[in-house]
Amino acid sequence: MPSPTPPRLRAATRHHLATLWLALSILLASLGPAAAERPADRPVLHVFWSLTCAVCIRQKPWIESLEARFPGLTVVEMELSRTDRYHALFRDMATARGASATHVPTLILGPHVWIGDTPAQRSAIEAAIAAKLADEAPAHAPPDSLRLPFAGEVDPSAASLLGLTALIAFVDGFNPCSLWVLTLLLGMVIASGSRRRVAVVGISFLATTALIYGAFIAGLFSVLAFAFALPAVRWAVALFALGFGLVSIKDYFWYGRGISFSIPEAQKPGIYRRLRGLRRDDIGTPALIAATVAMAAGIALVELPCTAGFPVIWSGILASRDVAGMGFVGLLAVYVLIYLSVELAIFAVAVTGMSLGRMGERHGRALKLVGGVVMVALAGALALRPELMDDLSGSMMLFGAALGLAAVVLLAHRAAGTA
Repeated sequence: MPSPTPPRLRAATRHHLATLWLALSILLASLGPAAAERPADRPVLHVFWSLTCAVCIRQKPWIESLEARFPGLTVVEMELSRTDRYHALFRDMATARGASATHVPTLILGPHVWIGDTPAQRSAIEAAIAAKLADEAPAHAPPDSLRLPFAGEVDPSAASLLGLTALIAFVDGFNPCSLWVLTLLLGMVIASGSRRRVAVVGISFLATTALIYGAFIAGLFSVLAFAFALPAVRWAVALFALGFGLVSIKDYFWYGRGISFSIPEAQKPGIYRRLRGLRRDDIGTPALIAATVAMAAGIALVELPCTAGFPVIWSGILASRDVAGMGFVGLLAVYVLIYLSVELAIFAVAVTGMSLGRMGERHGRALKLVGGVVMVALAGALALRPELMDDLSGSMMLFGAALGLAAVVLLAHRAAGTA
């Protein structure tokens, strides 16, 4: 097997982990106090509706006009047919007010509940909103915003999606297939003794990987965003992620046996051959870039089965929250950047130190276990408890529990001398 990762690379990876964890901890800490400071009594109109409800569709333009007509009002629309994320909230809010959570549209403002849509109800709702606003004291910030250091006012739902994106992308970045290829590639080019060649190959490889991976996720999301209106699709995504995660966990205990989402052994001789071709001294810079891009594109397609799990579940989460347009583009950019951050750290070590160990089977198996446990946890949350991922603290708890379980398994396996 290849030699273990050298201490310098291990130190860089530990530093990278600690830095990201500290950043996320600071973000979580800043979310807590800010949320506590938000006024609890500002008027919020909760609207529970369904795409399959003709009355809801007819009522929607009037609902969407309320915030403009009543400054200071917040309208929270919760669609029930495409996800069960809001079902428990609907039931709890209706029951607390002596109503039944069986029909839509249901509108809730403070203690008041309106079911259906009639001119008399609209007049009553507008009167209740006006009365509520008249009783409100001036506030410094809208109820659906919070203030973060350096960022100003941020929508909590956007903050939770950003945090969840960072967490998923970070774990996805420790992809054993991609890291194996990168360390092997840089190790071979380092043997040429040219720092410039290492930089050219590394940058070309990472840029190509980013473009192809980003395009793959964008295409995946476009399909899921269209199909997620069907309730069965959410379960299909969860089952796919569950199966992917279980296979990854299997690879930790029984590596190379049965089904495996890894680079096929039959493909590895060709990869070695193409990598060795980059060491030739007679290749100029343009040809070196072209060869690296072509090789990176081919390898990216080969290793897609190894890395598809997290993009599928992340795209499904965004589709379930109706993210679209520039919101998706921004989150995708964050995802790809954080995904590449692990490889960028390895690349920085290679360029500055001109030495790099290769990733061995033991490291790959450990990463498979961690990724698999996290993916199973995400699949379970998406299917059974999607509300866990509606705020950053819930996402952090979910990932913390999954990573803690993976750490326990690794330590127990190592103590038993079988890892």
